[in-house]
Amino acid sequence: MKIGATFPTTEIGDDPVVIRDWIQTAEGLGYDYVLAYDHVLGAVHAGREPCLAGPYTEKHPFHEPFVLYAYFAGITERIELCTGIVILPQRQTALVAKQAAEIALLSGNRLRLGLGTGWNPVEYEALGVPYAGRGRRLDEQIEVLRALWTESLVDFEGSYHRIDRASILPRPTAPIPLWFGAMSDVAVDRAVREGDGLIFALRPTLLDGMVGKTRDRLEAAGGCIEGFGLEANVDFSVGPQGWRKELAHWEVQGGTHLSLRAMNTGNAKMGLGTHDYGGPRGYVDALEIFMKAIR
Repeated sequence: MKIGATFPTTEIGDDPVVIRDWIQTAEGLGYDYVLAYDHVLGAVHAGREPCLAGPYTEKHPFHEPFVLYAYFAGITERIELCTGIVILPQRQTALVAKQAAEIALLSGNRLRLGLGTGWNPVEYEALGVPYAGRGRRLDEQIEVLRALWTESLVDFEGSYHRIDRASILPRPTAPIPLWFGAMSDVAVDRAVREGDGLIFALRPTLLDGMVGKTRDRLEAAGGCIEGFGLEANVDFSVGPQGWRKELAHWEVQGGTHLSLRAMNTGNAKMGLGTHDYGGPRGYVDALEIFMKAIR
């Protein structure tokens, strides 16, 4: 099983030295990958109907994942860079294809692109994209991404895209894995149909039902769980005994990736406790504490 670390984007601050130390510490300790969340904008929750579903507000900072990973690519050598997830429908598809190809090239093909539809209609509106129909838009975007990454000339017309005999250069030198964030049956179906794996935003002991559905859908589609990635996370606040319990459970379930989430933001909404990291350096220290406990 691969062990990763979720970048504590809302809490680590903006000191580039601390951010450098965090990623280099993760790589030095043997973490296999890093995972970064994506939000372009935060929004006020109060006074909205319907209510916003997610845990993040206008007070939560987010480092932009493509820019962040360009930085990480230049200061690391081995660790995989996973977006978990990029909210693809609110972004321009051709631009994402270009950005992802560039990071894949500059990192030596270490990019794993996690994709999803998100939950914040305010963000969609501000970026000039309808919130309705985002799932259908995502399905078409997957086709466009793969065409731009592999074809010397793309001539495409769909419901949301028109590319008139154009291409991106440089293109990736290897396939960019596409994983999908999964909180619903629709997302599982999409991943089975189009992807290489699923990123669950929950701890393994809560995922038996979703894993079972994934297996059933893979079998129905003529595939198998072997070679298909399953990623969960474990929160730092549950402590060493909890970490080892979740890791063991995920191994039994056939999980392939497990990410440490050392970040308090949203924990109350998920029914989790918090941990006093004592400042930005505490998130670097958490990487070592976790790895020593599970290895």
